[in-house]
Amino acid sequence: MTAADTEAAAPPADSEPPPPTGRKSGRPKGGGRATARTGGALLPYLLIGPAIVAIAAIFAWPLVKTVIMSFQDMGRRELWTGDSPPWVGFEQFSTILGDSHFWSVTFKTVLFMVVCVTLTMSLGLLIAMSMQRMSPWVRLLLTGALIAAWSMPLLVATSVFRWLSDSDYGVINSTLSKIPGLDFQGHNWFLNPWQGFTIIGAVVIWGAIPFVVITLYAALTQVPKELEEAAKLDGANSWGVFHHVVFPVIKPVFQMVATLSVIWDFNIFGQVFLMRGNKPEPEYELLGIYSFQKAFTSSSFSQGTAIALITVLLLSGVAAYYLRQLLKTGEVE
Repeated sequence: MTAADTEAAAPPADSEPPPPTGRKSGRPKGGGRATARTGGALLPYLLIGPAIVAIAAIFAWPLVKTVIMSFQDMGRRELWTGDSPPWVGFEQFSTILGDSHFWSVTFKTVLFMVVCVTLTMSLGLLIAMSMQRMSPWVRLLLTGALIAAWSMPLLVATSVFRWLSDSDYGVINSTLSKIPGLDFQGHNWFLNPWQGFTIIGAVVIWGAIPFVVITLYAALTQVPKELEEAAKLDGANSWGVFHHVVFPVIKPVFQMVATLSVIWDFNIFGQVFLMRGNKPEPEYELLGIYSFQKAFTSSSFSQGTAIALITVLLLSGVAAYYLRQLLKTGEVE
């Protein structure tokens, strides 16, 4: 080999050697994956962060103010002057809990809630099961009617029922008067609180049934048909199929809807307030109306907030049960 060949075979002086294949990086292995996992874990919290801030501003802060005001004596003078109301400790609560009228209103509220929830869930389940046996176009029409009723504003719904139960021109009175032996012409349904609450309960149930029906029908569609057919082959009747096959499948959804109905019907305010022309009589006081009357009619704002806080405490157990069922459903899924 000549000197020229040796020079030709030698690598250029300015060329860099190829990087070693086993070169170690300055950062540890898996660092990028760990960072990605951390970012992925934080992403859901970052996405719901604005919603949490909005909920805290709308609900948490008023609740804190309610708790503070219930331990004070806020009157009309402090409201207009802006002076700090005096602290009275548990005086508002002792006054309210020692009032027999408060317990009468609480009993009335619980009774009204139990009746409304029972009828709402029973009728809702019956209609949802009936929808399974309807033809598709009838089921579509019924679903549209339910959604239309659900979307109707409360003011419009109460106006419709006030017209239906009107003593002079109401459809209910004219229809019942056509039954032989009944005369309801000029009958005022709200002179008797039991009859008045029947009309108010009809407004509540009518507005709540669409949500219950649509939700329970969605749950019923998840019941495996094979299980129903197997139960029928084993000799189970219709009640047996429902009790042992259908209801266990829809039970979590049924419990959650019933719990929400309890919370909603316990806090009824607008239906009573609007049906009685914005001036409910003492016979029509539920806890929401009672708190409003104490705060704005008697100008005892602290007592009104104390009643509202007691209502929240009464419902906290129901809310805890609802959250527990929600978590159990998530674990099953």
